[in-house]
Amino acid sequence: MNLFLTVLFLFFLGSSFGWVLELFYRRLFSAKKWLNPGFLVGPYLPLYGFGLILLYFLSNISFDFLPNEIWRNTVAVLIMGLAMTLIEYLAGLIFIRGMKVKLWDYSGEWGNLQGIICPKFSLFWTALAALYRFLIHPFFLGAVSWLFEHFAFVFVVGMFYGVVLVDVVWSFRLLTKIRAFAKQNKIIVRLEEFKKEIAERTTKNKFGQFLVALKERSRSTVDSLQDYFDGLLQKVADPPKKQKKKKKKGADGSGEAPADQNADQV
Repeated sequence: MNLFLTVLFLFFLGSSFGWVLELFYRRLFSAKKWLNPGFLVGPYLPLYGFGLILLYFLSNISFDFLPNEIWRNTVAVLIMGLAMTLIEYLAGLIFIRGMKVKLWDYSGEWGNLQGIICPKFSLFWTALAALYRFLIHPFFLGAVSWLFEHFAFVFVVGMFYGVVLVDVVWSFRLLTKIRAFAKQNKIIVRLEEFKKEIAERTTKNKFGQFLVALKERSRSTVDSLQDYFDGLLQKVADPPKKQKKKKKKGADGSGEAPADQNADQV
């Protein structure tokens, strides 16, 4: 029971603190604006929740089989950085394969793998792992101890999971619509670009008009909303990957048969 509550509490803390970290990262370094990170609406990132759980339990491993403290810390940090990279890769791959959506895109980074992970951000994860092991881990040890001394706080954690559940259901309904459009058009939608476009339209008050239009019931309005949604997604989608044309002789020994059309981008 204690282990179960510890995992729930760590996921709650990691998701919340990770959301704040990503929010400021986008404001200061990438998007240069306040942009909600992740695919959920609320202030939490599940990736960091799972990451904190891994970092917490890996930091509790002593690695006594290694000869000295330097080796133990070095190996521990490298394993933790690798574990965070693996979580990032699996999360990105699941959404690309399953939902036709790129949660992030490292295609422009050197040495990237499918645009999901790259050496640069693996180094960032390793640095974060080192920061956690040497400076932050004692804080979370204390936080877990505090939880069991103030057991009433479990009610707050329960409310958090209730809100997250509703958010996940709502967000996946939107992702399902995006997936259907992406699959039909054989594209991968870049979620970050999609959210930037939404933010720009909100600033210009065009998105507000779109929300008002949602209340209309006429067929013409539904068609116009579909056009809006289709155009928005087309703007932020990765183009389909073209297959190489294969030469094929006809019955008279000349000519070419056309190759297949576009294939899904992975």
